[in-house]
Amino acid sequence: MSSIPMIEQTAGKGAARAAARRGHGAGAKGGRSGQGSARRPGFPTYGFLGAVLLASIFPLYWSFLVGSHDNTVLSRGIPLLPGGNFLANAAKVFDSIPFWKAMGNSLIVSCVTAASVVVFSTLAGFAFAKLRFRGSKALLVFVIATMAVPTQLGVVPLFIVMSKLGWTGSLWAVIIPGVVTAFGVFWMTQYLRDALPDELIEAVRMDGASMIQAFWYVGFPAARPAAAMLALFTFVATWTNFFWPFIVLDPSNPTLPVALQLLQAAHFVDYSVVLAGAVLATIPLLLLFIAAGRQLVSGIMQGAVKG
Repeated sequence: MSSIPMIEQTAGKGAARAAARRGHGAGAKGGRSGQGSARRPGFPTYGFLGAVLLASIFPLYWSFLVGSHDNTVLSRGIPLLPGGNFLANAAKVFDSIPFWKAMGNSLIVSCVTAASVVVFSTLAGFAFAKLRFRGSKALLVFVIATMAVPTQLGVVPLFIVMSKLGWTGSLWAVIIPGVVTAFGVFWMTQYLRDALPDELIEAVRMDGASMIQAFWYVGFPAARPAAAMLALFTFVATWTNFFWPFIVLDPSNPTLPVALQLLQAAHFVDYSVVLAGAVLATIPLLLLFIAAGRQLVSGIMQGAVKG
C-alpha cells in the first residue's frame, strides 16, 4: 500500500513530461504553420455542416410532426407544422405497452453493456498495445476479422446456448453476448498504442508496481477520452438494438425497441402513436448526448491531435 503514492507520483511526472514534449512539438509546428492555422472556416464549410445538421435532425422532427397529429394526418398530406395531439398519443403509448418497464430494461442493459465493454476492451487494448507476447499480432488480426462475420450467422447457436442456460426471456441473454466487442478492443488498442508512452509504463514498473497497477494508475487514466467515446457509442448501439432482443426476450419483459414494435397491430397501424413512441424513446439519447457532449468533443479533439 505504501508504494501506491510513489506510483501515482511517478505516473503524474511521466505524464507531465510526455505532455510537455507533445506541447513543445505542437508549438514548433504551430510556429512553422504561421497564418495558415489561424484561418477560420469559410461559408462553404459552415453551409455543409448546416446541411448535415438539418439532414440529421429531419427524421426526428418528422416523427414529432406525425406524432403530434391524429391517425388521419398522412391521408391529408404532408404536415408542415406540429399539431396538438402529441400528449394524447403519448398517453396511448403508455396505455398500450409497458413503456416504463421497457425503458428500465433498456437502461439496465445499455449501462451494464457499456460499462463491461469499456472495462474489458481497455484491458485487452492495453495488453495488445503495450505487452509483448507470442502471437499477439495474429490474435489481434483474428479479433478484428470477427467484425466481418454477420451477426445473423451466430443467432441460432447463440439462442441454443441461452436456452441451455435457461436465460431465454431474461435480460442476461441480451447482456452477456455483448460484454466485449471486437470494435472496442480494436478502438482501445489503437488509442493506447499512440497515447501511452512505453517509457511511462517502464518507470512505474521500476517503482515496484505490478502490471495491473500500471494499468489502473497509468493505462486507464490515459484511455479515458477514448473510453468515454466507446461507452457512448456502445450505449447508443445497445439502446437501439432490436434484432437480438426481439428474438430472445418475452413480450412481457421487453427492451424499448421491442416494446415499440408491439404498437403495430395486425391489420391497422396508427403511425401517429408509433412515431410518438419513437420520439419518447429518443429523448433519453438526446439527454445523454447533451450531458456527454463536452467529453465527446474532447475525445474527438484529442484523437485528432494525436493523429
